Amino acid sequence: MFKREVLQIGDILNRCLRQEGLETPLLQKRVMDAWGAVVGKAVENYTENKFIKNQTLFIKIVNPALRQNLSMMRSQLVKRLNDEVHSVVITDIRFY
Repeated sequence: MFKREVLQIGDILNRCLRQEGLETPLLQKRVMDAWGAVVGKAVENYTENKFIKNQTLFIKIVNPALRQNLSMMRSQLVKRLNDEVHSVVITDIRFY
């Protein structure tokens, strides 16, 4: 009699995503979607555009004072966003 390897469906899906090269884009999308939950609705209202390039999250903030305050909190925001998706997706945030 042979023994079968039993895997959880989540592990199988993660393996398939990784093999097809879709794991990173999915995690990047989750980070961008988590922005509102991490910073709150008030800050999200001043956010216009978000994208990730070379593990850096670029965010357009229309209020200059808020942009300056968020710039001083960059390292905390990076940690909180990565914690939200349970993976190290970004290493820096740039506000413009």
